[in-house]
Amino acid sequence: MAVVGVLALQGSFNEHIAALRRLGVKGVEIRKPEQLNTISSLIIPGGESTTMAKLAEYHNLFPALREFVQMGKPVWGTCAGLIFLANKAMGQKTGGQYLVGGLDCTVHRNFFGSQIQSFEAELSVPELVSKEGGPETFRGIFIRAPAILEAGPEVQVLADYLVPSSRLLSSDSSIEDKMENAEEESKVIVAVRQGNILATAFHPELTADTRWHSYFVKMSNEIGEEASSSSLVPAQVSTSQYQQPRNDLPIFQ
Repeated sequence: MAVVGVLALQGSFNEHIAALRRLGVKGVEIRKPEQLNTISSLIIPGGESTTMAKLAEYHNLFPALREFVQMGKPVWGTCAGLIFLANKAMGQKTGGQYLVGGLDCTVHRNFFGSQIQSFEAELSVPELVSKEGGPETFRGIFIRAPAILEAGPEVQVLADYLVPSSRLLSSDSSIEDKMENAEEESKVIVAVRQGNILATAFHPELTADTRWHSYFVKMSNEIGEEASSSSLVPAQVSTSQYQQPRNDLPIFQ
C-alpha cells in the first residue's frame, strides 16, 4: 500500500489523510525530523504559516525538510504549505518566517485578504483533467490564501485566477513599474509544479474531489520509478465521484 507523509504540526493534516484514505492510500502524521526517513513523499498542509514555521523551528524540522526537498522527493504544499516551499515570500509578519524553499517563485502570503474574505471559485485545470479526468474545472477553496506573483522558467503553471489589476499592483510596488499599461484584470498563479514539487494556493483536502491527491500520488510514483526507490502505486479514481458542493463561500470579486 502506498504511504504518504503529512506534516502534522498544525492545520488541515487530518483532512489530507482522510482524502488519501478515500483513494486507498495510507497517510501518516509527521512531526519529527527522523520520521521523514520513513516516507518517500510528503504533503505540507494549509494552516497558519507563521505558527507552523515556529513549531517546525521548535522541532528542528527545517534542515530535514530542506534536505527532503533537495533530494528530489515528492512534496506537495497547500496554502501555507505553498508559502513554506517558495523561495521568496512577501507580506510576512514582522520578523518574517523561515522557509523550506525549493520552488522558484515569489508568493504573497495573504494576497486574497483576511479570513472573512475567504471564497470559492471554479478554476480551469487542463493538466489535472488530462491526467485525472472529471470536470473541466476544479472548485478551489481559498482561505486567507496566498498567490504566486512571479514564477521561474522551470515552473509549470497548473492553474491561475483573474483578479483586478489594481489588487495585483498594490501588492507589490516593484510590479507596478512593469505594468504601466495593465489591463483591467490580471492573472495570479494558484497552482504549480516544478519537478518534484507540487503547490496549490487553495485547499483540495476540504472538498470531495480527490483528483489533486490522486495526481500527487501518481506524480510521486513516477518520480519514485525514475529513482528506482519508491513503492508508491498510482491510485485508481472513479470520475463519477466528482459531485462538488456549491455556494459554501462567496466567489471572490
